[in-house]
Amino acid sequence: MIGASILIVEDEIIVAKDIKNRLIKFGYDIAAITSSGEEAIKKVAETKPDLVLMDIRLKGNIDGVEAAQEIHNNFQIPIIYLTANADDSTLERVKATNPYGYIIKPFKEKELKTIIEITLDRHRTERKLQQNQQWLATVLKSIGDAVIVSDRTGKVTFMNPVAETLTGWNQEEAFGKDATEIFNITHEETRNKIGSPIIQALEKGVIVSLPEQTILTSKNNVEIPIDDSAAPIKDNNGNITGAVLAFRDIIERKQAEEIRIKQIQQERLIAELEKLNELKDDFLSTVSHELRTPIANMKMAIQMLKLSPTAERSQRYLDILQNECVRETEMINGLLDLQRLEAASYPMLLNDSVKLQDWLTKIVESFRVRSQQRQQIIKFNLSPDAQPIVTDRASLERILAELLNNACKYTPDGGQIVLSVAQHRSEGKNFPNYSTIFTISNQAEIPLDQLPRIFDKFYRVPKADRWKQGGTGLGLALVQKLIGRLQGTIHVESSNGWTTFTIELSQLICEVTECL
Repeated sequence: MIGASILIVEDEIIVAKDIKNRLIKFGYDIAAITSSGEEAIKKVAETKPDLVLMDIRLKGNIDGVEAAQEIHNNFQIPIIYLTANADDSTLERVKATNPYGYIIKPFKEKELKTIIEITLDRHRTERKLQQNQQWLATVLKSIGDAVIVSDRTGKVTFMNPVAETLTGWNQEEAFGKDATEIFNITHEETRNKIGSPIIQALEKGVIVSLPEQTILTSKNNVEIPIDDSAAPIKDNNGNITGAVLAFRDIIERKQAEEIRIKQIQQERLIAELEKLNELKDDFLSTVSHELRTPIANMKMAIQMLKLSPTAERSQRYLDILQNECVRETEMINGLLDLQRLEAASYPMLLNDSVKLQDWLTKIVESFRVRSQQRQQIIKFNLSPDAQPIVTDRASLERILAELLNNACKYTPDGGQIVLSVAQHRSEGKNFPNYSTIFTISNQAEIPLDQLPRIFDKFYRVPKADRWKQGGTGLGLALVQKLIGRLQGTIHVESSNGWTTFTIELSQLICEVTECL
């Protein structure tokens, strides 16, 4: 390093001047020349040289080795010994002062220049490293996260103040101990011990993060929720030399998250209550309208009976009264059934064994007379080897009756209605399991934009003739609720002039010999 300042400590004036001339020739500056150890220490303090060339045998009370030790301890300035002494005892004393070089007199000019350059470069590198270490230590001590550094064996080499606070260990106590002893972590719910992220980072050579709900147990048995990550420390060749672990106390964050979750839950609850109130108001408005309509018709029929002079007209209005009474009763019963289904108090018997062939045939036959009046064709498809199903007979019968009733009402004269049943078998633990699928199709198409509302209470297809088709508007809502209680699903699709309802019940089906 050209221009470096060098202090020469040499008690032979001729040798000292020769060294000075050579150093000037090399391009160095001479801080001073001194012949004693005491004077050397004084000059170092005054001139702050970059390097000291130290003779071992000096005038005065202390020799070069003692002076070098003092300079090394107090000033951290590199020292090169220039001496004619090379005995073992002298060398042992010299080693204790951590010198940067040792040249035996007489020496060559090139040798002197080389060792000076090497010493200055080494010292400059060490100072940069020391400065970087001090800077890094200052940063790590001042940041808000806790930091633990280990060597490649997993032993602690550094802890910042935050890590000391959270773990309950100070750096002096923790130094050299296994990181697993200092950083004791478990899962908050399972209480299972979690493997050390430092060890994992050292073994895998990658950044390792902890799972959620990690708890740090301090030396004083205080549990602290944390999150963290550990990363391996590698040298220029990619060799792992240690690991660094950064972690933080997240109790405030967890508390804030809990408060936020509660706020969201409260907001959702308020929104749901508002929605329920809105739905309740709409429902009550609709129900009152649906209930008032038959009553209005009955009042009209009663008034007309009072005024009607003929038996024919009287019978007509009596029929209206009877029909509206039936409709009102069906509507009230339907509302009560829906309420019981929603309250899970609807009576169900889920251990009925139903033989599909005989049972479905009777249901279909009850609708054939009605369909023949309008020349509708009802087709029934069922495999002869269909297995009995274990279900609630009354509920399933009501479901199919509601769907067949709707199909008859909305299918035009001469149209077709098809009821099909299929079963898919899979082996269960004790009995075979079957997925039983009922499909009811009829020649009447529902607009696609109306399909999402098909199961709403009091919903009717637009442009439907209520006087001709009747009904309470509760049938499909009841069907959906009943299928839910049977742990099944229902799906509706409509296209190409057909509407199809598909019901799937995935339940235990007994073999015939087991059920009978």
